[in-house]
Amino acid sequence: MNDELERIRQRAEQDLAAACDSQALAAWYAQYLGRKGEVTSLTRRLGALPPEERPAFGQAVNALKTTLQGSFDRRQEEVRRAELTQRLEAEAVDITLPGRAPDIGTLHPVTQMIREVTDIFAHLGFQTVEGPEVEDAYYAFDALNIPKEHPARDVWDTIFIQSESREIVLRPHTSPMQIRTMEQSTPPVRVVVPGRCYRYEALDATHEWHFHQIEGLAVDERITMSDLKGVLAEFARQIFGRERKVRFRCDYFPFVEPGVDFAIDCMVCKGVGCRVCKGTGWIEILGAGMVHPNLLINVGYDPSRYTGFAFGMGVERLVMLKYGVQDIRAFYQGDVRFLAQFNRAAA
Repeated sequence: MNDELERIRQRAEQDLAAACDSQALAAWYAQYLGRKGEVTSLTRRLGALPPEERPAFGQAVNALKTTLQGSFDRRQEEVRRAELTQRLEAEAVDITLPGRAPDIGTLHPVTQMIREVTDIFAHLGFQTVEGPEVEDAYYAFDALNIPKEHPARDVWDTIFIQSESREIVLRPHTSPMQIRTMEQSTPPVRVVVPGRCYRYEALDATHEWHFHQIEGLAVDERITMSDLKGVLAEFARQIFGRERKVRFRCDYFPFVEPGVDFAIDCMVCKGVGCRVCKGTGWIEILGAGMVHPNLLINVGYDPSRYTGFAFGMGVERLVMLKYGVQDIRAFYQGDVRFLAQFNRAAA
């Protein structure tokens, strides 16, 4: 009987040494020490032995089980250590390799243009301020020399918000901040006002119901039209290139007198005439003019002492002209392929 136990021990030790992974160890344990294993089954033979041999045989089986359990525990620890080392080697990161640059977003092209424009005017001495998008009709129209009966009031296609006590609108332009700024300041005043505007318009390639404008205002003693021309000419050349030619023509806006439209020579045809400039050789950029005396009176400024100029431009139009975008609706359709192009343009 002792010879049989020794043969089982030797065979178990050999099989255990050959077990190289957790799965093999589990199979070994089931074969020898499991509920139906060879060592466990030896205890069932006690009943067939003579009574005087049972104690010695039981002790021998228990000793074999203890020996094999100890061998199993040591081998299991060795295998676990080896598997851990193997896994760490397989998952190791070579820190000497260059990292992978993450994919990151970029600023919207309209935001990029707003920052570019406000930065240019900052160098020209203008401060950037912002105002409310939901505006009182007084600031949106009345204080800007556009009373209720004025026909120009219909031009803006304003979106009105119902109010019991007063007329509230989604601002159709950033011009209300001219009044708000002058109410809160004393000359000299030099500000640019970027912001979103809203109008009740049919959507097409050049019109959106919401868009962005940048308003500009300068008020001080002895400001003249030549100051306006110099500021706008420098702005256009910084945005579109130093070689740009500029043109001023008379135009009408209720809040300026005189009013002008400001244009640059076509960047495509160099002023010869093409489809982009509709054969004129010129592209209109913005509207501007000298601040109407009524606006100065509305905010308590003395028009005999102070003068000023104002201008307003569409941000989307600037981006379309600079980068050749044909449809204003592309800015707000969320097409990542379209927007990604401006990441390269900004770089």
